[in-house]
Formats: sequence, C-alpha cells, structure tokens
Amino acid sequence: MNLKDHIRGIPDFPKPGILFYDVSPLLANGAAWKAAIDELAEAVRPHKPDLLVGIESRGFLVAAPLALALGIGFIMVRKHGKLPGDKIAHSYNLEYGTDTIEVQADAVKPGQRVVVLDDLLATGGTMVAAINLLRQVGADVRAAAFLVELTFLNGRDRIDVPSVSLMAYDS
Repeated sequence: MNLKDHIRGIPDFPKPGILFYDVSPLLANGAAWKAAIDELAEAVRPHKPDLLVGIESRGFLVAAPLALALGIGFIMVRKHGKLPGDKIAHSYNLEYGTDTIEVQADAVKPGQRVVVLDDLLATGGTMVAAINLLRQVGADVRAAAFLVELTFLNGRDRIDVPSVSLMAYDS
C-alpha cells in the first residue's frame, strides 16, 4: 500500500507559503492506518523499547496504538502545564522565542529503553528537545520514528539517535 496516497497537502496552512501535510486521511482509513502501524512496529521492534513516548499532540496518535501493537507502555511529552502531578521540564529555543515541554517525573525509570514518536519531522527542534528531556530523567533513548519527514528541512541531521520515517517529501 502506498501510504502517501492517504496524506493530503493543504496549501497556505497554517500561514501563506506553507504546504501542510495532513495525516487525517491516513487516520480515517482503517486499512492504511493499520498498514502504517504495522510498518512502524517492524521499524521500532529491533530497538527493544520498554516504552514508547509520544510528543504532543499528534505524536500521541502514533505512539499509543503502536505501543498497544508492541505490547509495551506509552507515555506523553506535553507542553508546559498540561500534565498533572510532579513533572520535569525542559525549555528549548524556537526560531522566535522559547517553548517548554514536560514529562511526569515518575513516567520513566532510569535506564528504561524508549523510542520517541511524532507524526512529522520538520526541523527536528521538538524531537531534539524531547530526547534531551527524556535523557534528563534517565531514559535510554534508542530511536525516533515518524510517519512523515520533510527531508528538505534537514531535521534528521539534528537528531543523534537512529531515526525512521515511513514517508518522505523533498519539497
């Protein structure tokens, strides 16, 4: 199955000049979504993760069903102020300003093997921040995985763990 047949390009979203790669049609097609999860399972399984980590918010859509398919746990990395309980935070630079992400303080035990997932890899900034946060709490970050990669933005070059994406776009 060609998964790209289930990705919709939306011009000028969220601002003029941007082509947004929408995964909604993939999620809405049961056969295509199952094929994507099966492909990700094959790519992630060799890293032997104890947990999968989803980055807010579309990363949750990828990591949660994949964790279920692999029979392992799932945890969330969220924007500041969205998680209850004790949290560990990590701030990082954006093109214009900063942002902060958090994980619950007890979500990962030191040394646990994790793979971090998001729906799309663009510049890599959020993934790098999530990896750094997870290392801060003692995780053994084994890999990163994505449904879609925008290769022309070179985000993969910033990530220091093996990375896999199911679909790549060169422009």
